Amino acid sequence: MTGLRPILVLNGPNLNMLGVREPHIYGHHTLGDVEDMCRERAAALGVEVTFGQSNYEGELVGMIQQARDGASGIVINPGAYTHTSVAIYDALKLAELPVIEVHLSNPHRREEFRHHSYISLVAEGIVAGFGARSFVMAIEGMVGYLRRQVPAGGPGD
Repeated sequence: MTGLRPILVLNGPNLNMLGVREPHIYGHHTLGDVEDMCRERAAALGVEVTFGQSNYEGELVGMIQQARDGASGIVINPGAYTHTSVAIYDALKLAELPVIEVHLSNPHRREEFRHHSYISLVAEGIVAGFGARSFVMAIEGMVGYLRRQVPAGGPGD
């Protein structure tokens, strides 16, 4: 997998409060724990990961735009913006990178308003409902997707 740019793992509003916010839904792992888990798994798979988190929609859009030229793909948990943000949807579409949407809980087992996702419209895949492990599974899924996209004779052969 050499030659690939890092995978951006991006988190939206309130994810900086993991471990404190409703642990019966989101678990006891902190965002730092999640990042450590992702780094460890990515390293075992031979890829790099970078991280971003913001409670502000415009900052998330800016990070996505920067990823266009600096990342191989985006793993994103947009938090509540999943259900509301056309701006994040547009930025992800503009980035022209593979996207995997990730959620700690299963949104379809929760309130009705959480059942719709703008992000799913641009995502190659969705991982939800496995707590912090959802992020690790998303990294694994992204690496698998990227490996399938590498042309014959290129990196990874």
